[in-house]
Amino acid sequence: MYKIEPHLHTKHVSKCGWLYAEELAKGYHEAGYAAIAVTDHYNVNTWEYLGIDPKREESVVSEFLDGYEKLKEACAQYDIRVYMGAELRFYENENDYLFYGFDPALLAHPHEIMNMGIAHFSKMARAQGGLLIQAHPFRTKCVPVAPMYLDGIEVYNASPRHLYHNYNDFAMELAENQGSSFIRTAGSDCHRIEDIGRSGILSDTLPADTYELADLLRSGNYQLILPAEA
Repeated sequence: MYKIEPHLHTKHVSKCGWLYAEELAKGYHEAGYAAIAVTDHYNVNTWEYLGIDPKREESVVSEFLDGYEKLKEACAQYDIRVYMGAELRFYENENDYLFYGFDPALLAHPHEIMNMGIAHFSKMARAQGGLLIQAHPFRTKCVPVAPMYLDGIEVYNASPRHLYHNYNDFAMELAENQGSSFIRTAGSDCHRIEDIGRSGILSDTLPADTYELADLLRSGNYQLILPAEA
């Protein structure tokens, strides 16, 4: 089966990221992963880190996807596929949402997007085929949102800096209460070297791009990499 990482940040774009593309590519190759989704932070901290005014009129897409593009280039030598993703945070609160299967033009203007909030953005993004997963919904400062605005939640976040709480147990219980059609994901939430390859999903098929990754998650035809299996 193919090991896939759905939750990862690069130092190129995410203010909290510690690792450059070459370090991530080498680490995930050694950990036996076939694919990685780059979900750099799309929030006010990112624009501050990159020196970008989120209200500017021109697109920020090229700057935001810099980590994705660099990791895709670095992973080519290892034959690891790299998927475009994002971790969105709106002005309304501290919640984070993993986003897959979207046209990057949708994220061209951050002030407009972040001002929408999850209710407005969800309707627009999902109408265009995007898939929204609430990341670590029970982490401090986060609040689980109404399932109607989501396709699923991250039921296992392997960040070693948060595992001493029962966040993942609460997330799994919440997902189970929504029924089998509600998507469940697991991810390493990789920021540092010790985070590489701590979780993810296992699939019999290897998606070609972010759109196929979204389709795989919708299908449910994958397994979560949980502690006993990692």
